[in-house]
Amino acid sequence: MPCSTTDSTTRLYNAIAHSVHGSERHQVEVIQRLWGGYGELVRLHFPDATEVASVIVKHVALPDKTEHPKGWNTQLSHQRKVKSYQVETSWYQGFTQEYDPHCPVPVGLQCQQAEGEWLIVMQDLKTLGFPNTSNFDVLASEVEGYSLEEVQQRNACLRWLAHFHAKHININPSDVSSLWETGTYWHLATRPDELSVLDDQTLKTNAEKIDHKLKECPYPTLVHGDAKLANFCFDIENKNAAAVDFQYVGLSCAMKDVALFMSSAIRPRDCAERENEVLNVYFEQLTQALALYQPQLNAVQVEAAWRPMFATAWADFQRFVKGWSPNHWKINPYTEQLTKKALSEMNEQEFVDVR
Repeated sequence: MPCSTTDSTTRLYNAIAHSVHGSERHQVEVIQRLWGGYGELVRLHFPDATEVASVIVKHVALPDKTEHPKGWNTQLSHQRKVKSYQVETSWYQGFTQEYDPHCPVPVGLQCQQAEGEWLIVMQDLKTLGFPNTSNFDVLASEVEGYSLEEVQQRNACLRWLAHFHAKHININPSDVSSLWETGTYWHLATRPDELSVLDDQTLKTNAEKIDHKLKECPYPTLVHGDAKLANFCFDIENKNAAAVDFQYVGLSCAMKDVALFMSSAIRPRDCAERENEVLNVYFEQLTQALALYQPQLNAVQVEAAWRPMFATAWADFQRFVKGWSPNHWKINPYTEQLTKKALSEMNEQEFVDVR
């Protein structure tokens, strides 16, 4: 079923409208096409509704021919994308039914799956008190510093991440078996094509060691998996965040989320100077979150285990980016230096272990 204004899609949206508020009457607002031509994300408005004014519909229909801005139109890429939609469907079916104000996500209202097609109907965060999105330009060369709104939104995201991570520490892997075994979209096992063309031989040689170190990170938890700034919405005061887009949620080291988030919320030229600020905010929030969700854990010990993993987590992301798009702006002096730091620390630890 194609994702466009076809008769079949209209009937589909009519059925959703009727199931949500008893009338087929609705208006469609297309928010965006999905990556690679895999469908669309729309907001259905219900003019006659007295309770639910709108819902978000993620309508995935596998295309005959996929698109990719970097040319990665491989069968493995397609399989990874299909798996991601299966995971997201599982997420909204099984993990969103109890609303948590400390790390809010849209509640899944309906999930349908057919051959080559997925349909996820979820709450509209705009109607839940999160109408704002970020306008931050991470590549703005003429802008100095960060506005109050940008700082507030950044801190709100770090608060959300800290609570999400704390909440799911030591979750039973069997309880999340329908999600990614290892979260994030750049996980090494799912990116052999990018690794094979990676020119950075040092990073290539150490890719499995980096991956292993992240897997051995103490206090494993769920990670969002694509925690960029664009995947958060904010309340009217920009002090609280809610997250969307759970295609790559799964078990892993929490620092992978923090590294990706920082790459989207701090300009490259500022990263070295702002690194401690970002990490300090995150771990301050994590301390509060652990007191709420995991009072049996010692926050100092968790931070001592996680903070040193930040460089390793970013080196893992650097491995992906340098293979995927060697000239990408996310490869810069800061990320190169951080990757060298991570590799140096790993080599030093190996030397100590051998001794």
